[in-house]
Amino acid sequence: MTRKKSRTIQAPVRGKNEASDTQTLTGDIRRMIAEARVTVAVAANSTLTLLYWRIGRRIGTEVLQGERAEYGQRIISTISKQLVEENGQSFSVKNLQRMIQFAEVFSDEKIVVSLIRQLSWTHFIALIPLKDPLKRDFYAEMCRIERWSVRTLRAKIDSMLFERTALSRKPEELIRVELDALRDNGHMTPDLVFRDPYLLDFLNLKDSYSERDLETAILRDMEAFLLELGGGFTFVTRQKRMVIDGEDHYLDLLFYHRKLRRLVAVELKLGAFKAADKGQMELYLRWLEKHEQEPGEESPLGLILCAEGGTETVALLQLDAAGIRVGQYLTELPAKELLQRHLHQAVEMSRAQIENRAGGEAEGVRDD
Repeated sequence: MTRKKSRTIQAPVRGKNEASDTQTLTGDIRRMIAEARVTVAVAANSTLTLLYWRIGRRIGTEVLQGERAEYGQRIISTISKQLVEENGQSFSVKNLQRMIQFAEVFSDEKIVVSLIRQLSWTHFIALIPLKDPLKRDFYAEMCRIERWSVRTLRAKIDSMLFERTALSRKPEELIRVELDALRDNGHMTPDLVFRDPYLLDFLNLKDSYSERDLETAILRDMEAFLLELGGGFTFVTRQKRMVIDGEDHYLDLLFYHRKLRRLVAVELKLGAFKAADKGQMELYLRWLEKHEQEPGEESPLGLILCAEGGTETVALLQLDAAGIRVGQYLTELPAKELLQRHLHQAVEMSRAQIENRAGGEAEGVRDD
């Protein structure tokens, strides 16, 4: 009798290609899950925030107006008690009052719908207490454009970013025009981007220091410096070499701003702004325009950062027309009250200069 040989069936060996394919597929699925969760979270936030706005609008128009206003608060308390029992503390009296304020200060539903794609309910809670509508709209739109976190938004408000922009120093009707353009088509202007003063306390510069020390400290803390400059800035290089008439010239720092589509040249000065600084920066800007500007880009802009302001000199030289901005930098933060006073005086002075200039131009037209 012949014994048959048994055959052993072996499982296929898992090769390197199969393991790699599995890892790739797993990674792709993880990303799909993460993206879906983000999409769901954004949709949920938008739906919830719009619900809060509509609740606030309904209570505000039906309960707190007309003859019923005198007992409106009692009605809110009753509504809140019932809603909290059914839906939790999100509908407490305090939160219902926030919803009412929300609908009051953001009265246009279309604007709310455009903002809730990027802003959460917590963002709006930070914005609601701002009394000035222009200031509130500035922070809301900049938050939407630059996608600030709630923490960043609160920090920007606390550092008085609006008051430090060139925009805040314009007449109110011109501020509204720029904010409307930002909302409608995302149009960013230099007046929205540049500020004065710049708060550079994070550099930890004490006592005496040189321009090179200042530049080195900025490069060391470039991430924090970019945050202070604002969204859209990208660092290009330091000590940009320019050969003009056989002589070497060096620009301290060179950046590019994506929204403005411009190179931004930055010069650092230890003292106050001087008239000669304008000529130096103009020379650098024209060289950059000739040798570095790419097709489709706008003309380069210059930012001269000084330890001390030179408000009258800056006004007389009309630097805006030359594409040059001057900003003071502070390496130590002053008391908030002093900063507020300083910024208020700067705003009043700038607006007076604009009005005087407009009055002079009108007088010239009449003389003609």
